[in-house]
Amino acid sequence: MSNLQMRDATVDDAATLAAIYNPFITETVVTFEETVVTADDMAARVTTLQDQGLPWRVIEQQGRVLGYAYAGRWRSRAAYRYVAESAIYLGEASRGHGLGTRLYQDLFGQLRARGLRVVMGVIALPHPASVAFHERLGFRQAGLFPRVGYKFQRWIDVGYWQLELS
Repeated sequence: MSNLQMRDATVDDAATLAAIYNPFITETVVTFEETVVTADDMAARVTTLQDQGLPWRVIEQQGRVLGYAYAGRWRSRAAYRYVAESAIYLGEASRGHGLGTRLYQDLFGQLRARGLRVVMGVIALPHPASVAFHERLGFRQAGLFPRVGYKFQRWIDVGYWQLELS
């Protein structure tokens, strides 16, 4: 895919972000949210993270947002101030073209520039494609929590993957 651009998300992107995210809520266990989000919900999320000095990035082609990635604080205690938790979502037609790799690499550069040292990826298991994606980018498994998530009337394991940025 050519003519790709990465930039900071804005509140004007909120409806598109919600449209990308909502199928993950209704059809998968990739997220443990169970209620679809509105454009206003997404606008508030973008603003909240950016007001904390954290990146929310979009990848677009010819002005059309194809996906997004962001990082939030992993934990609230001061000792964890150099650790972020990342998330990435691509529209269905945009998957499998290397856009996730490019978007995450951009996000990691943003985090390094802000002085963060570690990124945590949280994966509902089993999800071999997500595990392979994270490990291709250098993440290593750091923990497994059996049956801590519950969605679609079933218990779900959650794994933590860790990437050292520096």
